[in-house]
Amino acid sequence: MQSKEKDGNSENKIDRRSFLKGAAAAGGAAVAAATKIAAAADTAAEGAKPEEKPAAKKLPSETFITHPGSDFMADVLKKIGLQYMAINPAAGFRSLQESIINYLGNKNPEILTCLHEESATAMAHGYAKASGKPMGVMVHGTVGLQHASMALYNAWCDRVPMLMFGGNGIDAETRRPGVEWIHSAQDPAAIVRDYIKWDDQPASLQHFAESTVRAHQFAMTAPMAPAFIAIDMDLQEEEIEHPEKLKIPKVSRLIQPQGDRGALKDAATLLAGAQKPLILADRAVRSAQGLKLMIELAESLGAPVVDLGSRMNFPTTHDLDCTFMKQSLVRDADVILMLEVGDPWGNLNSFSDPYKTYRPIHKPDVKLITISMLDLARRSNYQDMQRFMPSDLNIGGEVEATLPDLIDAIKR
Repeated sequence: MQSKEKDGNSENKIDRRSFLKGAAAAGGAAVAAATKIAAAADTAAEGAKPEEKPAAKKLPSETFITHPGSDFMADVLKKIGLQYMAINPAAGFRSLQESIINYLGNKNPEILTCLHEESATAMAHGYAKASGKPMGVMVHGTVGLQHASMALYNAWCDRVPMLMFGGNGIDAETRRPGVEWIHSAQDPAAIVRDYIKWDDQPASLQHFAESTVRAHQFAMTAPMAPAFIAIDMDLQEEEIEHPEKLKIPKVSRLIQPQGDRGALKDAATLLAGAQKPLILADRAVRSAQGLKLMIELAESLGAPVVDLGSRMNFPTTHDLDCTFMKQSLVRDADVILMLEVGDPWGNLNSFSDPYKTYRPIHKPDVKLITISMLDLARRSNYQDMQRFMPSDLNIGGEVEATLPDLIDAIKR
């Protein structure tokens, strides 16, 4: 009788985990068989009773985890909408990496392998500026975060959202001797806490789900900035005991903070009554719609716009783009509107070095209006807040969300 060859239908397909489980069993059976043969030979030669070995079917359960906690973690990452995860592969997050690749099929998020944590973090920085969405980064315990810290500080100073996950070994009893101790910390985020928006070290899978959704919400709400989550190795690798109890929180639609309407009416009165209004825009625009609003604002006032360059705030081909005339425009302006300007003092004063002397460029009686969220993005240690510059009207609000009300008030 001829044997029938099976075609490549779905019955013959096997995923990687099933393959590994079967391979472990087959390997265990082969080892057990070889051991029995060797033991029988020793018994015949020495008359000794062979040492009892575990059955092959018991071996895989000691090394194979069917549903590790990292599978649930991967589901959380997918739920919050992460499309990419930049990594420099490391043991501290090996289980979550495996879950993303084999449980999620390496999609949403997709692993992007990098050669260094700093370049991985810089990649996430650029992605956020281009897409307006946060990207994920996974780093190894202690040393990986140390490598990433320079690029993380850049992202903080540029007010860019990012979600960083760092491997860590919380339980001393389960750490492998040697390097795993060196790559674990009681407070892993301590070295970067001065330049991230929020961090947490979840103690359970449900805790991880809630903290990750919270981190995403914090990072994406103005003033935007990176957030960090430490992921315990045991939490990643241990079997999920009660999957029915785990819930991923709803991901809320984010509405950015808007400036007070009464204050915006006051700003509109000053701007509409100005003889030479000027608009300075720094991190004002985050989308194509924001660019349209900037054009509408400038045209409603007939005001020149100086784009300070931290974002693409105004089209260079527009007649009101006067970016390269900043000094003369500041000198002549009677009302200046500053939109998310990172250094108001530096843009309104000239400074000479090495003599450390300065002089104001603006008129003594100029009216200054600021719309910004930067007062809520401050730390004490790192001095990225620049020199203090008082204003006549300081409106707290995300610029792009606030512009429609300001434009409406100007047109009335």
